[in-house]
Amino acid sequence: MIRIPVTDPSQVAEARRRAAELAEAGGFGETDAGRVALVATEMATNLIKHGGGGDLLAGSYADPTGTGIELIALDQGAGMGRPQDCIADGYSSAGTAGHGFGAIIRQSHFVDIGSWLGLGTAVLARLEAGTPPTSKPKLQAAYGAVSVALPGEDVCGDSWSVVPEAQGLCLLAADGLGHGPNAAAAAVQAVRLFRGHSGHRIPTILEYIHGGMRSTRGAAIAIARLDEAAGKVEFGGVGNIAGAIVSDTGVKRMVSLAGTAGHNMRTAQSFDYPFNGGLVLMHSDGLSTGWSLERYPGLAHAHPTLIASVLFRDYWRQRDDVTVLVARGAGVT
Repeated sequence: MIRIPVTDPSQVAEARRRAAELAEAGGFGETDAGRVALVATEMATNLIKHGGGGDLLAGSYADPTGTGIELIALDQGAGMGRPQDCIADGYSSAGTAGHGFGAIIRQSHFVDIGSWLGLGTAVLARLEAGTPPTSKPKLQAAYGAVSVALPGEDVCGDSWSVVPEAQGLCLLAADGLGHGPNAAAAAVQAVRLFRGHSGHRIPTILEYIHGGMRSTRGAAIAIARLDEAAGKVEFGGVGNIAGAIVSDTGVKRMVSLAGTAGHNMRTAQSFDYPFNGGLVLMHSDGLSTGWSLERYPGLAHAHPTLIASVLFRDYWRQRDDVTVLVARGAGVT
């Protein structure tokens, strides 16, 4: 996922260009890439006009709801008290025609918006190639993530993966040691090994990943398995990947053990935690552990990628790569 700072009107054109290039690289034809460019332009323009500047995140997605390009606009401006009113055509707080949000919604297959007075606004838009935006239902995804490189780096040293299983989902977050290409190679190797062995119990998967990463610089890794039928989350980690369960009763932090996969790992272990619906959240140490969803009423019910985006916006340390992975259980819709 690429991060495009938009703090000046001159950067709107750059956001448009990079979003269009991403779409074309992802197999979007001229017409569909044009829709991506239009949405990126409207988002970037809104960041300047209404948010005082911010970030546009752009990347690809692939999950049971579809595949395509996702664009995320993040600002820390005044926010909107009633976003549903502000997105209507004709509404404007900046003396414009007020069609920006409407254009984003009409050109996208899925849009989700979170905004809080004094805390800013986050907008997620997903676009697919080859199908009109109105041709399919707007399905809610069970998981989503944000993964962004340290400023100045071309690649992110973190990675993540999700494997659907009969009982739920199996999640991986990996943070390659350091940053840059070698860290990215280690994180990608962790994902490859995870996907090849995800059917096993978590301690066994951890052992496979540890053994298969000895030629890399190593990584912190964590795996979570949601088993809603059994009412539990199994979690095991090596290194500083944090995991938590967020529910109506609060936040339960999960235990990750010291070590580095590929170099030094004690006996692999996992722990079971009660799970009766809610969110499972995992993140690398590029995100502060002081995050909280309580600041953002209603955010727990948003698209998982929007949840991850808001936490990235407000709790990214900005001195390391960062990944935030969020999965939703059936108890939160």
